[in-house]
Amino acid sequence: MPTTYDKHPFIDTGFTAEACLGGWDQIAAEIKSKISSADFVICVECYPGVIEAELAKELTRRLRPALVVHASQAYRSETELHAIFDEELTDDPVFGRISHAGIVDFFDPALRERLTERISLAQGGVLVVGTGASLIAPHSSCLIYADMARWEIQLRQRTNRIGNLGLHNLTARAAEKYKRAFFLDWRAADRLKLEQLSSCNYILDANIAGEPKMIACDVFRASLQRAVHRPIRLVPFFDPGPWGGQWMREHFDLPKEPANFAWCFDCVPEENSLLLGFGDHRFETPAQNLVLFEPTALMGQAVFARFGHDFPIRFDLLDTMQGGNLSLQVHPLTDYIHSNFGMSYTQDESYYLLDAGPDASVYLGTKTGVDPDTMEADLRRAQQGDFDFPVEKYANRIPAKKHDHFLIPAGTLHCSGAESMVLEISATPYIFTFKLWDWGRLGLDGRPRPIHLDHGLKNIQWERDTAWTHAQLVNQVTPSVGGVGWREERTGLHAKEFIETRRHWFQATVEHDTQGTVHVLNLVEGSGVLVTSPADSFAPFAVHYAETFIVPAEVGAYTITPLTPGEPCATIRANVRE
Repeated sequence: MPTTYDKHPFIDTGFTAEACLGGWDQIAAEIKSKISSADFVICVECYPGVIEAELAKELTRRLRPALVVHASQAYRSETELHAIFDEELTDDPVFGRISHAGIVDFFDPALRERLTERISLAQGGVLVVGTGASLIAPHSSCLIYADMARWEIQLRQRTNRIGNLGLHNLTARAAEKYKRAFFLDWRAADRLKLEQLSSCNYILDANIAGEPKMIACDVFRASLQRAVHRPIRLVPFFDPGPWGGQWMREHFDLPKEPANFAWCFDCVPEENSLLLGFGDHRFETPAQNLVLFEPTALMGQAVFARFGHDFPIRFDLLDTMQGGNLSLQVHPLTDYIHSNFGMSYTQDESYYLLDAGPDASVYLGTKTGVDPDTMEADLRRAQQGDFDFPVEKYANRIPAKKHDHFLIPAGTLHCSGAESMVLEISATPYIFTFKLWDWGRLGLDGRPRPIHLDHGLKNIQWERDTAWTHAQLVNQVTPSVGGVGWREERTGLHAKEFIETRRHWFQATVEHDTQGTVHVLNLVEGSGVLVTSPADSFAPFAVHYAETFIVPAEVGAYTITPLTPGEPCATIRANVRE
């Protein structure tokens, strides 16, 4: 059904438009108003990916400092950075180990000290710009944090507008730049952000080149606090893929280009944005900032204690309608992901079918009687390029229909087949998928997609055969509770997974309660619902078909009611098990 899917959801912060400054003239005027001496030091700390040259040029024109300093002037040489970080990054094209480095580790100590001294001796105003600028000028007159979302960073990587921190690698493959940013640059930057966003004067939205926006830090923190006391939606983004389909284009009114849309990321805070509304103005900030600065109110004490600043639940959409099969894959076991990649938990997941064509299917589990050595030999032969791996000889191909729910604990062989619209509900270690076979396809860049047979074969749980898969992983629906006009079903996940899912079918109001832990929901049936607070603690919140929304732990009791009285509706709700 066509929907009114909102691609630009925002949170009304309660502040007026005047609280959000737009354009370099307004921003510079505000900064000038805070300068009480000609010997000012303006520090602009930048998240990796911000176009520093634009910031320096525009602020220099308006503030006219006597000295402009770029943090990169004190970075170690590329040779040194490679020597320090390459071992933990590894030579694998996709995977490395999560780095525990800080931005300070990118600096040459002697060069950093020299720049700090130069700033202290400067006659007149000084502008310091770049990632790590606050470490060079720790006692600035005004500290501004220039932030941006990782989706925009990825787009800049793909179009060769940015490289990695400290490297001159603009023309490197986008996948190479993403890997280094994921395992190193962003980890280090987030650690510095946690320190600086609590003490800076302003936050700068640098997501759109030439269109900066700035708000005061206290306004920013108050806006985040308001956000975690009500249901919220993140800003979704859509990306093509070699197996992508057409369902989302038709239902979500997406552009005619590119050729397909494979993914919709609509609840991955580390990747998505949050739009803050100031009257008619919209200020974009990484949704991860909610996780960093309001973790307990957002996730609850128990979840925060367990996962730290990782939001543990991920909802995204996988579209293979008029497309192709996903790659045959497996996710690492917890011990394996911890010992090899430094992650403390793994990607248990499930496929919930939002929609399905008549030939839809899911490949799940190994067939009974499969010999691991024979399957390995066929996989390796297929990698040589002269042989199509016979998937159905080794994996169970299970017919799929709308509202089916397939559970996929780590270590389970799986992939979604064509003609499926999947709501993927999973834990969130992000990129740890071991592809075993990709149907002989090339990626959108015209290159073979990376296959990880050695990793994958070490994680397949061969005992999860045909009988076990059907008994344990397919439509494990059990009735829970019910009332007038509604009923609840437990749909999983598997006992081996830490995420619990509940489906509610309803034509009347359903009562929910976070009970101190974050809820993530998607409207899987019905045109729209209204989420309300019995205590009127937040304004009524409308949700439309296929939209994912988060109910922070702090919300407590809430209700969901069909927007159209009597319309049959259904939500799928996920939370972390106690």
